[in-house]
Amino acid sequence: MRIAETYSHLNGLEFLLVHKPSLWEEIQAVIAAVDASKCRTKVSKEKTMKDRLLFSPIDMNSEFTRLLRRKSWEESRVSYWVTKSEKLIRKTLTMSANE
Repeated sequence: MRIAETYSHLNGLEFLLVHKPSLWEEIQAVIAAVDASKCRTKVSKEKTMKDRLLFSPIDMNSEFTRLLRRKSWEESRVSYWVTKSEKLIRKTLTMSANE
């Protein structure tokens, strides 16, 4: 695959370029290593494209996961409540939903 466009959510790309260039290089290497043609496994059910093979988001995500794990990347998720108050977000970040 190749990178055709970028969207820098909260200036994440700029942060990587300035502060973590080696991580950005790893990300680019993984994207280049993905063989998108192998992920064309989803059969369309749409009337105008019936039975055409499309890119499967599930297969694409699996391929990215496999290649990132090969580079020792792991998934990390943080759940939190959204509010206008930054102080309240930071305070509740480590609390359980019941608290």
